[in-house]
Amino acid sequence: MKKVFLLIAFALPLLGAGAQVIEPPYPEGPGLEFVCELRVKCDPGYAVGKTARGIRNVIPIVGGTFSGPKMKGEIIGGGADYQLIDAEHGRTEIEAIYSIKTDDGVNIHIRNCGLITMGRDASGNPNFYFRTTPKFEAPQDSEYNWLNDAVFVCMPGPATDCICLRVWKVL
Repeated sequence: MKKVFLLIAFALPLLGAGAQVIEPPYPEGPGLEFVCELRVKCDPGYAVGKTARGIRNVIPIVGGTFSGPKMKGEIIGGGADYQLIDAEHGRTEIEAIYSIKTDDGVNIHIRNCGLITMGRDASGNPNFYFRTTPKFEAPQDSEYNWLNDAVFVCMPGPATDCICLRVWKVL
């Protein structure tokens, strides 16, 4: 209770005098707006090996395409997906760092961090979880500036010849 009070006491001055504290039952959660689907081409990965933080793998990103209602273009080669694997617990932390170029010539940087887990549910069935939170850095003087001012979530889509990632803006 003390932590909640401290959080509220800290946040209210930031929000202003008209701030309203929401108490249970809470309203429905935020909505999602589809942004784009990325079809990322990769070269075979390589292992750094067992490090102090876990098993490190690197997967080079060599290109691809993306498209959505407000943007489309190509994935620029030269990035990579850095994976930190905990094989004992079926858990992989991922951090992909790369850039895209829109069809109208705007370069946008992406840092996409998340988690993959593979395990079993309570019934013993396989359970696969893959979610990431991409952060975009777009030029402020571009029509893509809106990417700088929102939170995004991502999950994989179906693909056989690439890594397919679907991105939504959290409303």
